[in-house]
Amino acid sequence: MRFWTKSLRIFKSLCENANQSIRQLARQTGMSKSSVHRLKQAIERRDRSPESWWWETEAGRRWLTRLVVAARSTFGLKRGVGLETISEFFTHLPLETQVGCSPSALGGVMQALEAAILATTAAWEHDGVATGERRESIGAVDETFLQRMMLVCMDLVSGSLVFEEVADDRTYDPWDTLAAARLPLLGSGGLSLGSDRAQALIKLAETGLGCLSIPALFHLIHALVKSYAWAIVGRLRQARQALSHAQERLRTSEASHPSGAEAQQAQGVVEASAAEVTRWERVHSVYRQHLETRSLLVHPWRLCDSRRQTSAGVERQMHAEIWAIEVLAETNGFPVKKKAVDKVRTQRVGLCALVDLWWQGVWHDVPPIALTPMGKRWVAEVLLPLMSWPQQVARTRCPRRKDKILQALQAMQAAFETHPITQQLAPAILSDWQAWAAERAKTFQRASSAVEGRNGSLSQMHHHHRGVPKRRYKVWTV
Repeated sequence: MRFWTKSLRIFKSLCENANQSIRQLARQTGMSKSSVHRLKQAIERRDRSPESWWWETEAGRRWLTRLVVAARSTFGLKRGVGLETISEFFTHLPLETQVGCSPSALGGVMQALEAAILATTAAWEHDGVATGERRESIGAVDETFLQRMMLVCMDLVSGSLVFEEVADDRTYDPWDTLAAARLPLLGSGGLSLGSDRAQALIKLAETGLGCLSIPALFHLIHALVKSYAWAIVGRLRQARQALSHAQERLRTSEASHPSGAEAQQAQGVVEASAAEVTRWERVHSVYRQHLETRSLLVHPWRLCDSRRQTSAGVERQMHAEIWAIEVLAETNGFPVKKKAVDKVRTQRVGLCALVDLWWQGVWHDVPPIALTPMGKRWVAEVLLPLMSWPQQVARTRCPRRKDKILQALQAMQAAFETHPITQQLAPAILSDWQAWAAERAKTFQRASSAVEGRNGSLSQMHHHHRGVPKRRYKVWTV
């Protein structure tokens, strides 16, 4: 019998009758008198605060275990916080009488947690492969640099890492070797692969995995931002500074000669400067609107009415937005950044192809029942956008874009509730449809920023903390 099991039995007996003798407790619990005496003294030593009694209960002990594991996992494994700092955290609660709070004790917990994570992962993979179900992977690849370079492939839908291995270089051959060894073991194949468009990664998708190579949307937007944003913002800043100086000169002139020619001239300069500020504010606003529109284009539905889109339609709209940005730049005297614009034009076809690919997966995965034309429209233009827009809201930080998506979501909620098919379906069947649609919505992944952000955080942790344990590399792969 383990220590805490014995302690819990003693505590329960004391709760029933606190005045029992050691002999009576031993008889009731089936333990020796010496064990009962030691355990009772331990309970009394732990009773240092008003809430200490709850830690002795079964529910309290489970909650305490969860707290320790969560703190070690979140702060230790994911954020690289040191053992001394976490020990101090538990001491301040205070919990030093309830759990081992010393750095060495917490280090033992960390090692046990790492082993448990790896064992659980192996069991999950074994169970998943044993079912024989083949699942197409929507992946993203990137490299990171810790003590050595590591090649990383992440499944964007589940957020799990397919592989993370040390390599000497990042050419096609190491990528292909790792993918060919790992994907068959998981019983999955590649459906699409997002990357920063390095030639080795494009070849990995198209030749090695035989899937669609998807350029990351954020990389394309960033290319346009670098081309014109600083120039436009710089002109706006200069115009505002000129207006501020003109207003200062006007105040000085009016203070000395309110009706003089100098004051009138200063007033004219202020008006001209204000007009220039208004002009560049308008240019900046229009430029940001084009970027925002372009960011919201790449979806299976139009944002304004949630009508279904095709890759060709999205590409036409994206071409129009790129052309509008070029016209805006030329009109306001900026040289066209041909290299950046050509990069965006070249990659937009691959990015837009993601829309048709996603729709193919939808109709391939739709529940095997005969759908009427109205039923297909309900699935494509009501149910799926209803379950997709909340996920996009959660991923969007920009308040303006988030408001637009929320408006589309509210319109879909109203359309869903009033649609004849929604009202005819039984609650259980409707719930199944919604669960299926939510899973399908997760498979629309247009950016590889998840793997890039993770790699960046690990690299930062590595440099800030002067390295991280090599044994923990496998734990991060989970």
